Amino acid sequence: MSVTVIAECLAAPGREDRLRTALEAMIEPSLEEPGCLAYQPYADPNQPARMVVVEEWAGPQALAEHFTTDHFHHVQQVLDLILAEPMTIRRLTPAPAG
Repeated sequence: MSVTVIAECLAAPGREDRLRTALEAMIEPSLEEPGCLAYQPYADPNQPARMVVVEEWAGPQALAEHFTTDHFHHVQQVLDLILAEPMTIRRLTPAPAG
């Protein structure tokens, strides 16, 4: 069963560009992972400091493996320095049919 992840980030004042750069740097290596079906950051046009990443993974194991990669550990360290608040992560699975 696939897993969709919605991760919401709020940059500290003056760190908006660094947040955008860090999240954009995750696109290519994440998409190269075997279980990554989609990985796209989005910016809030009304609040430039807020960005959301929407990811889709083939299943829970693929997502768990993503959390062990070097590029994930690197961005986690960067985000610890530039976020105004902890990242909010929602893991969603398809709703059961009727």
